[in-house]
Amino acid sequence: MQQYNWTTVCQLDDIAPNTGVCALFDEQQVAIFRVGRTEQVYAVDNFDPFGKANVLSRGLIGDCEGDIVVASPLYKQQFVLKNGACIEDESVKLKTFPIRAYRGEIQLGLAS
Repeated sequence: MQQYNWTTVCQLDDIAPNTGVCALFDEQQVAIFRVGRTEQVYAVDNFDPFGKANVLSRGLIGDCEGDIVVASPLYKQQFVLKNGACIEDESVKLKTFPIRAYRGEIQLGLAS
């Protein structure tokens, strides 16, 4: 099992259910999403490879055939949050980040 050094980037309550926020982590913008009122959270690169802008944290969360996705606010491509895969173009994949909700904090992990 992979070991991580966890860094708190925000509080779980800082993210409204079914929305995202952007955090600077390890010198890159990371889009962090909270699904529902649960502690289910995901982290992907904030950079939209189609729109060429850091905007994915402002995308809409939805469901596509059982996968939780975010739709880019620019050209509406959908990305699977668990693995970063683009639904419309399988040659495109976002970077994902280890993330957890721990004692009310959202933490991102760097491999130790």
